[in-house]
Amino acid sequence: MRNSEIENNSVGRPSLFWLATEAGRAITELGMSIPYRKFFADREQGDGHPVLVLPGFMATDTSTKPMRKYLDSLGYEAYSWDLGRNTAKVKFIELLVDRLDEVYDYHQEPVSVIGWSLGGVFARQLAKAKPEMVRQVITLGSPFQGIHQPNNVAWVYNLVSGGKRIKDIDPILFENIPLPAPVPTTAIYTKEDGIVPWELCIEKEETSIHQNIQVRGSHLGLGVNHSVFDIIADRLQYSADNWEHFRPKSIVKDILFYPSL
Repeated sequence: MRNSEIENNSVGRPSLFWLATEAGRAITELGMSIPYRKFFADREQGDGHPVLVLPGFMATDTSTKPMRKYLDSLGYEAYSWDLGRNTAKVKFIELLVDRLDEVYDYHQEPVSVIGWSLGGVFARQLAKAKPEMVRQVITLGSPFQGIHQPNNVAWVYNLVSGGKRIKDIDPILFENIPLPAPVPTTAIYTKEDGIVPWELCIEKEETSIHQNIQVRGSHLGLGVNHSVFDIIADRLQYSADNWEHFRPKSIVKDILFYPSL
């Protein structure tokens, strides 16, 4: 299946309305996720395999703590990235390869990698560099189809990079980032994203190992969104050998929470 929305180069930055309401919506999603996880979430039994969770641009491991706590409660071994604040430095990719090696060597089995926003871009690059060590990749609002395209946080990068622009990054790396990873990949996105264009957060073509899933919510709330947690709990049950596309377990959830399905 091809996604015609990203065939052209006319993707614009998200609306100011979605941007202005990001923080408030994210707080609401956090509040909703707590009782949902406690009383309504489907409790899948994890197999104990390691899961590496990468934060978004300008975020730290603190932002992914609720997700890692949730993963631990499911029976997985959740790991933080341990690299401080994600300031979008290219050198983080090499450091993450070392981090992946460390987790893989300890468990002696492939690692699932979850990346939020820019963290998802890094997660895909990890899978391309070390596909034998990555079980699957899950991205949350990650603009891998065009990180240099107009968005509402580019000015922050210009500020922390000392005036350098995103498009000044290695052109070879830029060409590689949109290419799909050779491992099962789930790209989660929301059309209410106020930070990056949702059209840039999906695979150009879905395949037997690549799926795009739309949820309802904000960009800043994806790490605590109950629909995202449901998808992650379902996806982590699978390995490369038995991976299949996500399907909601009830028609009610399908209609209410997963518009694209």
